[in-house]
Amino acid sequence: MPRAVVAGASGFIGGALAEALAADGYDVVRIGRREAVSWHDPVAIAAAVDGADVVVNMAGKSVNCRYTDANRDEILRSRVRTTAVLRDAIAAASRPPKVWLNSSTATIYAHTMDRPHTEEDGRIGDGFSVDVARNWEREFFAGDLPETRRIALRMAIVLGDGPATRLLLALARLGLGGPQHDGPWFAHRRYRGIGPDPSGPDVGPPVYRTRGRQKFSWIHLDDVIGAIRFLIDHDDLEGPVNLSSPHPSDNAELMRTLRRAVGMPLGLASWRWMLEPAMWLLRTEPELILKSRWVLPGVLTDAGYEFSHPDLVDAVDAVVAGRAVNDQAPRTAS
Repeated sequence: MPRAVVAGASGFIGGALAEALAADGYDVVRIGRREAVSWHDPVAIAAAVDGADVVVNMAGKSVNCRYTDANRDEILRSRVRTTAVLRDAIAAASRPPKVWLNSSTATIYAHTMDRPHTEEDGRIGDGFSVDVARNWEREFFAGDLPETRRIALRMAIVLGDGPATRLLLALARLGLGGPQHDGPWFAHRRYRGIGPDPSGPDVGPPVYRTRGRQKFSWIHLDDVIGAIRFLIDHDDLEGPVNLSSPHPSDNAELMRTLRRAVGMPLGLASWRWMLEPAMWLLRTEPELILKSRWVLPGVLTDAGYEFSHPDLVDAVDAVVAGRAVNDQAPRTAS
């Protein structure tokens, strides 16, 4: 059997990917905090990687948290360190994998309202989230791995039965699913740059008068899995690859679509002065919904990948239907 190593297999995307690759006939080795191979066991990691056909790394602390100094450091460390561990194992392997796909993020691009970003002409932004992505990819592409093709997966927001989608659907059901507006707020340093060459202003937050029209680039979980399969099979593709639908939305359209999907006719609009205390209570950050993320999948589109869920309405309906099936499934006693 061909072997696939999935790091970060305890997470929402990593777990789904491990199941999909196993269904494809791979012998899947999982690396993670709660998996058979632990990040604290470099010997086991080296043995798993040596002779593997595919390595995929989805490891990293969730950004769905408050950007305290401790969380900021761990968000960066968890990504850079796990990537370095895998790179060292691949470099030392007698039979290195043919392809290594490493998670990244579309948040690496700048906030824009006038044009989208592709891999070829995208403009890199600044500040904390961008610095995390830059350092993550810098570690990933460092060194010489002549026998291993490397692909950085710059993922947009993933729609599925994961934490981000569950939060958005809950807001819509509660009647709070109106557009979210940026605006002034007290200065803080949570979004300042990080790493050896921090970028952006030291004090924020940045304010953009988007009026709820900030762009929302997204991708359905099925297409994350489909795109990874596609990239594994296409030996000519490498480097950064945007994982996003070819039809991005904006915040107002997103919230309207979510309200329709859950049958809620009303949705209150919210401004930053309302979002800041609400996000503090939820222990997350307003940046996750206020930054304009406008990304197009240039590499995938040019290579001929066909999306299963290219349109937002279809993707949201598929998520809601899938959640309904899961909620009705019988629970097995442990």
